[in-house]
Amino acid sequence: MLGKKLKILVSRTDAIGDVILTIPICDILKENIEVSELHFLGRSYTEDVIQTCSVIDKFVNIDLLEKLDYAAQVQSLKDENYDAIIHVLPNIKIARLAKDAKIPIRIGTTNRWFHWMTCNRLVQLSRKKSDLHEAQLNLKLLKALEIEKEFSLESIFQHFKMSRIAPLPQRLYAYLQKDRLNIILHPKSNKSAREWGLQNFADLINLLPREKYRIFISGTKAEGALMRDWLHQLPEHVVDVTGMMTLKEFISFIYHSNGLIAASTGPLHIAAALGNNALGLYPPMRPIFPQRWAPIGPKASFLVGKTDCNKCQEDISKCECMNQISPKEVASVIRKWEKSADLVVKILP
Repeated sequence: MLGKKLKILVSRTDAIGDVILTIPICDILKENIEVSELHFLGRSYTEDVIQTCSVIDKFVNIDLLEKLDYAAQVQSLKDENYDAIIHVLPNIKIARLAKDAKIPIRIGTTNRWFHWMTCNRLVQLSRKKSDLHEAQLNLKLLKALEIEKEFSLESIFQHFKMSRIAPLPQRLYAYLQKDRLNIILHPKSNKSAREWGLQNFADLINLLPREKYRIFISGTKAEGALMRDWLHQLPEHVVDVTGMMTLKEFISFIYHSNGLIAASTGPLHIAAALGNNALGLYPPMRPIFPQRWAPIGPKASFLVGKTDCNKCQEDISKCECMNQISPKEVASVIRKWEKSADLVVKILP
């Protein structure tokens, strides 16, 4: 089968950050084997992320596919004539669907029982106790296609290829200022990560003088509602942009800003993959520690709590290990961005 050009479907149907850390697979596949087309199977809310990647030929929306009856789902995959599917995120329904669609090469891991019945190329891969980064673990699946190289995090950045950035609407351009550092703070995580806390973000804002910084608070409309009282107490140089943008617009806004600070969330990984300044805030415990989930990029960095408090296992709001990261530490990193030689703001053309 590897003697011909392959039409490949990469399947990762979970969150934005997970999807971004899967994207390098696509470019590495095209660099190392003959690929006729490469499609990405994902959820609706990640489509705008995938559309930025220049090496992905088509986004396949699993949410739309699942609205069809099962026979139509199978036929839809058959009609595409895929040669291979890579199950980056194990999913029993998708694994069965790929088998029933008779995709010739079906790649999965050995530690999912249903892959033994649905996949014909199994890779021994355990993520739980690994010391590798999530992006490196994803790439281990390519062993099934005879790609067994080792990839450093520095080299992985070259494979994001997120170059198709949509133009930023004028209404959003107007918020950015050329004479200040435009910084995005993303306090919430939709409960997907240990959060730093609103008080810490407020203390950070007080360390960033208004004559040097323009600060934006980002998040979904629902997150904005949760933060409403807190947002009303912030200084005037802070702009609430929660719920104001589509994901496509937010990606462009991140690209045109000078940097973003967040916990281990999708926006953090977007900023890093775009090559922008990105600072991640992490707890020290496995498997959610930065060794597994740090942002990848030449201007990406992270701060991590020094000791594991364990109190946040049941109540995230009591995460003392995140509170070990001080606002002064975060402000110190941001000041280094201010001193960088390439501080020219990518704003108005």
